[in-house]
Amino acid sequence: MIADLVQNAETLVQEKFTPERVVLFASLIICILLIFIWNSHTRAKKFFGLKQKAGQAEMWVPSNIRWPTPREYPNWSIETTKPLPYRPFKYGPKYFVTIGLRNTKPEDWIEMDNEFPRFYHEKMARIKSRGPKCCRTLPEGYDAAVELLEELVEYLPSRYPTLYSRVKKGVIKNLWSEEIIDTASRPFAEDPMQIAGRLTQDDLAVMIEKPNVNYYFMAGAILLAGFWRLEDKLGLSLREIHTSAQVPHYEERLEKGMNNLFRRLKPEQLVTRNNYTLQLDGDLPWSSSIGREDSDDIGWHNAPDGRSIEYHHLRTERQSLRRLPRTGAIVFTIHTYLVPITQIAKEDYVPGRLASAIRSWDDTVSVYKGQAKFKHILLDYLDEQHRIQIDKGLNLEDEDSRRYPW
Repeated sequence: MIADLVQNAETLVQEKFTPERVVLFASLIICILLIFIWNSHTRAKKFFGLKQKAGQAEMWVPSNIRWPTPREYPNWSIETTKPLPYRPFKYGPKYFVTIGLRNTKPEDWIEMDNEFPRFYHEKMARIKSRGPKCCRTLPEGYDAAVELLEELVEYLPSRYPTLYSRVKKGVIKNLWSEEIIDTASRPFAEDPMQIAGRLTQDDLAVMIEKPNVNYYFMAGAILLAGFWRLEDKLGLSLREIHTSAQVPHYEERLEKGMNNLFRRLKPEQLVTRNNYTLQLDGDLPWSSSIGREDSDDIGWHNAPDGRSIEYHHLRTERQSLRRLPRTGAIVFTIHTYLVPITQIAKEDYVPGRLASAIRSWDDTVSVYKGQAKFKHILLDYLDEQHRIQIDKGLNLEDEDSRRYPW
């Protein structure tokens, strides 16, 4: 079609058409070329705004997609709504190393419970004592940090109206602490991630795509991480974050799936996952048993041997991932649950299932999770509690209907 038009144009010129008519035909050709290029470009679009060109994915394209206003959390109360009992461990004999993602309704983005006051006080103390060591935004992550803060200010009053009240557009009030959060005025009085960190029980991490199509940790409010520090990870790529921590089997079993997730996650989607580990103290912000937080020598080798069962805690995380529509950043939320082993061992099936899960860890996972420091005392205790449950008539076959990760 284009070739025919060009030939016709040449014929017209040869027949001494006026310059105006030649310009008209040339303009028509250019318009058709632009339409052709645009249509080809559009057909090449990948999931969630990524586009493919000559085999190379391009940068994020801003989206107008908005999440629907969430429903109010049913009967939520800062006094009576208990933490959800996540028990994300499975029976052995095989330990499966997977990302373990599940699709989740957008209205369930942020989970809150009656431990909010404790988390709030812990976070405020950390902000006061450590400030930018826990909450920091690099220049490349600033727009995304602001977008995250704006998303939280829109979401929280609708989901938790007994905790947050909308004062006006961009401004909300914490009805419990009486703090006013203003995202409408500029400039912010503090780092936007520090403001965002006080709004939820979750830690928050923002990953930004760079021109090399890899994602980098560019903003965070990491106040209650327990075993890792913001200053060690900020600015690193997704790969570097995991390899520097020697996450078991990351390269051979996890890396490809995580990269695909980051590239394909759509702004209208929310995915969640859970993980677990053991901790030999009850300290929520930082596990003191692995060493001082500001030490250059932290790790399980510092943990004392032979600690009694009262020191043992199950630490689980409920992580969510979503893409911010305007900047395309990927946001992690990390809600930590820290429960004494002596408490969860009273729950039906849990001691037997947890003991089986721990025994299924391979050598790499065992070293990473510090199994040598708690294995004997913990497993002896869990086995005994399991026997007590069986002696009382607990039927293991009845657990088949229980839904993981509960």
